[in-house]
Amino acid sequence: MSQIRIKDAAVYLAVSDDTVRRWIDNGILSSTRDDAGKTVVDGLELARLARKNSVLPVDPAEIGRSARNRFVGLVTEVVSDTVMSQVELQCGPHRVVSLMSTEAVRELGLEPGSVAVAVVKATTVLIETPLVKAAP
Repeated sequence: MSQIRIKDAAVYLAVSDDTVRRWIDNGILSSTRDDAGKTVVDGLELARLARKNSVLPVDPAEIGRSARNRFVGLVTEVVSDTVMSQVELQCGPHRVVSLMSTEAVRELGLEPGSVAVAVVKATTVLIETPLVKAAP
């Protein structure tokens, strides 16, 4: 069972340490103490709370699709040359960067401040975890 310290839980949920402590005090999250005596919360319980509290912008496209990874956001930057462009979106707390043709950027009307949806359809998604230090 993964145990996460309050300060880290706050970072993962983009809230303050005090908010996590209030959730513990109000029974929204349960806590225990780790071997060092620090207050920790259960990782699975934290993940469930993150999913429950997530606020996603409404997807403006009303069509069926197979891609499940859709990120609605605002275009924050477009860097173009004559052939290719780099488009950056801020989708909630996530920064998504796409490379596409400059022609596509023009056709889609992508410019900083416009709303766009990043669709990710991939057979390979790499997942990394923090290095776990061995006990002394």
